[in-house]
Amino acid sequence: MTTSVFQLQCSCNEYPWGKKGNDSLAARLCSKTPGTSFTIDDGKEYSEMWMGDYPILPAKSLETGQELHSIIDENKEKLLGKRCIEKFGGVLPYLPKILSIQKALPLQIHPNKALAAKLHEKQPDQFTDPNHKPEIAVALSKFEVFAGWKPLEEMQTLFSLEPLHRFRPEGNAHFDDGTLKQVTRTILKASEEVVRDTQEKLASLPREKYGKQSYILDILPRLQEQYSKEDNGNLIALLCMNFMVLSVGEAIYIPADGIHAYLSGDIVECMARSNNVLNTGFCPRADRDSIDLFSSSLSFGPHSVEDIMLSSKSTDKGKHGKTVIYAPPMSEFDMLLTELESGDTEEIEASDGPTVMWVTSGSGLMKVNGKEFKLDEGYVFFIGSGVQVTYEAESTLAIYAAIV
Repeated sequence: MTTSVFQLQCSCNEYPWGKKGNDSLAARLCSKTPGTSFTIDDGKEYSEMWMGDYPILPAKSLETGQELHSIIDENKEKLLGKRCIEKFGGVLPYLPKILSIQKALPLQIHPNKALAAKLHEKQPDQFTDPNHKPEIAVALSKFEVFAGWKPLEEMQTLFSLEPLHRFRPEGNAHFDDGTLKQVTRTILKASEEVVRDTQEKLASLPREKYGKQSYILDILPRLQEQYSKEDNGNLIALLCMNFMVLSVGEAIYIPADGIHAYLSGDIVECMARSNNVLNTGFCPRADRDSIDLFSSSLSFGPHSVEDIMLSSKSTDKGKHGKTVIYAPPMSEFDMLLTELESGDTEEIEASDGPTVMWVTSGSGLMKVNGKEFKLDEGYVFFIGSGVQVTYEAESTLAIYAAIV
């Protein structure tokens, strides 16, 4: 009979935007699991460690090697709980990851539920589920990201620059969401020659022409080096999207169909259980999805950094006050962060759904119903519905947990 608490063994994928070898936090954490077969090759890029039951890269029981989705399928009510099953079916409703990013991920959106269902029915090999994919990202290091749209007045100022007149709708001096939709579509459909010419002209403008958006001149060469001067994504990201730099512990929320591209850093990412994505920049043209599909799927909000930021809040889920919660406006999950100094303890109340928890730094113990589990950097555990746990820190300890 399956126990309600067991350690997981996870895997890393190797997308070219990941950090190399031991520079990758995702790889280092993944390699820490005792007895794991995963080893780090310094010549490879390691991008994401997945810690869920999604069948493309599933976590496994460290003890038995059985895949997590199979374990859950055999013990749904015990591990997921009745409420979770009724609401989300017999699967883990979220997918946590660690990402290590050394260059920009593709400029992307995740289709909403209605579109995801249609795409999955028509192209199941590419769109492997019918679900949406809103997500949060919590910084584990300095984290650079493009997310959401700039305020309309800032875009209107930028598009008054002479090299950008070619993208504005004719006769439209006022910049609203309708204008933005036309502008993004026009930029995405622009030829390589037009994209390159525009970037060269933007790079030659005096810094004072950009006002408070002069950072564009600093980031443009980075994007050109990572991809090319012909990548349409450079213009969309720099001219239309918010550029944000997050410190450790700060977080953002990306809604379904929200445009974003992560640029650099190490993060905890958690999303609704899906792997659907539409890409249209920061990748070879052959890898891009239909511009018409991408453009028609975009939502044109939010328009401020404040609307994207997701603040942590105190929570009574930790009985000793050592735990905060990130609670995005979605039903699939919340995320807890427990931070302890050596000798501290924290008691986490039982959830009526499944928990996946992982240690990003430090060491200690987890106590469950009289049984002790060693905690160390990179350790990942599944905790079934209705189970209360206690953490004891032997050194400064940081534990994240996705809960329903």
